[in-house]
Amino acid sequence: MKKFFAIFIVLISTFSFSNQQPLKVGLILSMGGLGDRSFNDSAYEGLLKAQKDFNIEIKYVEPSTWMEDGYYLDEYSSNGYDLIIATSYTAQDAMEEISLKFPDTKYAIIDTVAEQGRNIASLVFNEEEGSFLVGALAGKMTKTNKIGFIGGVDIPLINNFRNGYEKGAKYVNPNIQVITTYIDGDAPFSDPIKGKEHAISMANQKVDVIYHATGNTGVGIMEGVKEKNIYGIGVDSDQDDLVKGKILTSMLKNVNNSVYKIIEDTINGNFKGEIYTFGLKQNGVGTTDYKYTKDIIGKENIQFIQELKNKIISGEIVLGN
Repeated sequence: MKKFFAIFIVLISTFSFSNQQPLKVGLILSMGGLGDRSFNDSAYEGLLKAQKDFNIEIKYVEPSTWMEDGYYLDEYSSNGYDLIIATSYTAQDAMEEISLKFPDTKYAIIDTVAEQGRNIASLVFNEEEGSFLVGALAGKMTKTNKIGFIGGVDIPLINNFRNGYEKGAKYVNPNIQVITTYIDGDAPFSDPIKGKEHAISMANQKVDVIYHATGNTGVGIMEGVKEKNIYGIGVDSDQDDLVKGKILTSMLKNVNNSVYKIIEDTINGNFKGEIYTFGLKQNGVGTTDYKYTKDIIGKENIQFIQELKNKIISGEIVLGN
């Protein structure tokens, strides 16, 4: 009788699991959409990995303007999605408003801190830590003592990249000059033509290493790097192969890991309406493995960057204001 009861429980459990409804996950990408070799592609990669590993139904959209965030948030919510992830800070106001109407729906937003203690998770990164590492590398590699940073727009989020980059460069080279410009305009994160113009302008000012935080605009920046025969540093995703041998490394912002993590937590019943922080310790940021530039950078410099990483993780080097 006990054996029969045990088999019965197993069969019931199996039947229940196999008939469990998939978690519906909606992803709202930021302007520029897929193909940016950067932020959006990384987020989508995390979504696909979660789809492979978990019982989820996915959908994604590529807004053409920031004004569409609210529309898609409402559409997903009204259609019964369980978890809705927005990759752009521009969705914060709309998400905070719409989430009140759908208290049983879970929301997550990347790169900004939404109102805590509710049904919104804020997925933020310590861009300064990763940028410190690539800044130190730029400080080691420059010959002109001038390096550049190109941002999409002049806002605190983008300046987290700049600040870390400058701190890292000056950590190894106190006399280095960091020249900064911003793309601005109607499409700061998806304007490769303007990106190339900025890169060439910097090179004409004797800048010989350029780091950017501009999304798809960075494709044009790297074209300028190639044309002027200087070094570039990619961002968000591995962009090293855009110009092999001239992109020293990319500051990885592992948005894929954050998207995967919040889906996993939701699946396991561990979703929290709080801040999730992804730094070096959490593998949220970092560098590539220098696939095309190991010999150019040299073992000594690569080891030095690894030591800096360890010091930040251990707390020996403390960043922030």
